[in-house]
Amino acid sequence: MPKSRHLLFLAILLICISCQPKDPNAFESDLIIYGGTSAAITAAVQAKKMGKTVIVVSPDIHLGGLSSGGLGFTDTGDKSVIGGLAREFYHRIYMHYQKDDSWKWQKKEDYGNVGQGTPAIDGDARTMWIFEPHAAEQVFEDFVREYDIQVYRDEWLDREKGVSKSNGKIVSIKTLSGKTFEGKMFIDATYEGDLMAAAGVSYHVGRESNDTYGETWNGVQFGVYQHGHYFRDSISPYVVPGDPSSGLLPEISDEIIAPNGSGDSKLQAYNFRMCLSRHPDNRLPFPKPDNYDPFRYELLARVYAAGWDETFDKFDPIPNLKTDTNNHGPFSTDYIGKNYAYPEASYEERREIIKEHKDYQMGLMYFLANDPQVPEKVRNRIAEYGLAKDEFTDNGHWPHQIYVRESRRMIGTDVMTEHEVLGDREVISPIGMGSYHLDSHNVQRIVGPNGYVQNEGDIGVKPKEPYSISYGTIIPKEEECENLLVPVCVSSSHTAFGSIRMEPVFMILGQSAATAAALAIEDNIAVQDLPYEKIQQRLKADGQVMVLKERL
Repeated sequence: MPKSRHLLFLAILLICISCQPKDPNAFESDLIIYGGTSAAITAAVQAKKMGKTVIVVSPDIHLGGLSSGGLGFTDTGDKSVIGGLAREFYHRIYMHYQKDDSWKWQKKEDYGNVGQGTPAIDGDARTMWIFEPHAAEQVFEDFVREYDIQVYRDEWLDREKGVSKSNGKIVSIKTLSGKTFEGKMFIDATYEGDLMAAAGVSYHVGRESNDTYGETWNGVQFGVYQHGHYFRDSISPYVVPGDPSSGLLPEISDEIIAPNGSGDSKLQAYNFRMCLSRHPDNRLPFPKPDNYDPFRYELLARVYAAGWDETFDKFDPIPNLKTDTNNHGPFSTDYIGKNYAYPEASYEERREIIKEHKDYQMGLMYFLANDPQVPEKVRNRIAEYGLAKDEFTDNGHWPHQIYVRESRRMIGTDVMTEHEVLGDREVISPIGMGSYHLDSHNVQRIVGPNGYVQNEGDIGVKPKEPYSISYGTIIPKEEECENLLVPVCVSSSHTAFGSIRMEPVFMILGQSAATAAALAIEDNIAVQDLPYEKIQQRLKADGQVMVLKERL
């Protein structure tokens, strides 16, 4: 064939190939991030800042996870160790509330300045740590818009056969809608760790025994009352007080308590961080669930009858006469013992668990507002509150995100334990810092050995000072996966995770995970083989605080 005809043939062939229709459900990027949490978005921003293409595959429609899902009274800890993009988030919150039109239901000067361990509005540092859900969501959407981040929402990983691996690496993930996302690196930024699990990475669910890592505060902790979330009075657990033959009241387990320090597969309780309004023009009455049964809350009625009076202690004020409302007391918004199946449950089963939590919590609020067994002064005050009309407007003004305080936890290259958190063991290769106390909500509600009802699992042990978090906690063992990073379901014990699991820390670890992913792409190496000095240098340049002497 003459050379000219040969070249013409090649040209026609290339044209034909280029004209082949592309699969509209196939997408490719340097980095694929699964999840819509605060960690997911900070990771995506960091990847873009480092010149990498990135796609966020989010099961959620609304971005930001708990940070935009009602947890506006930030668990700050020591704010001086919150740097990088996490601090940028809280700076943007500050700038939002500098605008007069952000104060619709309350004058700024009337708000006060109460935060959790720090002023709500820190004018010197130009950060704000307390905020409304919609304000947080807007910051995450601004990040997405400004950095031109591709986000595919309502896309759920096919957990059965949606992860394709080759030679120890994830090649692509597939969602239930049929979309396929191919990448060089992957980040699992979900609260549940679904991608991590589907990729065959080792993990743990529940509490390890104290013997596992030589800890003190892991496992069963009956009789340890470090917060106010326990029964201080002798409350009978039986339908007929004092009569075991009458059966247990609702919301009490019939399990026998295991020895202290023993491990189990149980989880600390979940709830919804409700955003309530005290402005008469911006509140809605608490709705009555279809399956409402006041007897479900008989145990709370007995707590009131015994004289307990702390109902409103965790109605924490956020701007515009709203609250971030959290669990408080022996019987409250935490739905104790009803989430054990959640981590491994199917999507359908999880939706049922979430609905049960919502029904329980909505019923609780209706009970507080209407039941004559509730003290009149409580009913009168609860009448000042209602669901905020201008929050979660597409979900009946109820939070989109349940508070998954703990789910799967990876067993990675390193495992953070209470020894590192409490400063008893040095952390090698730090990529960020935490500072909150070892914090677990109650895990179970049982009948104690004395025949009265009691909660178990609530701990709160404060570290001496902020602590570093190692790079090895966000990467799997190399033989399990070479191109995955996990900044939320980190490799840690139950007790250590109780401190690490704060939203600012998730943002910090999201940025660090994306940094490592980008550097590993550039060097074409496994995340486990990345020289720590490279990560350290880049993170330091980007304002991440990794050791105590660097704090802001």
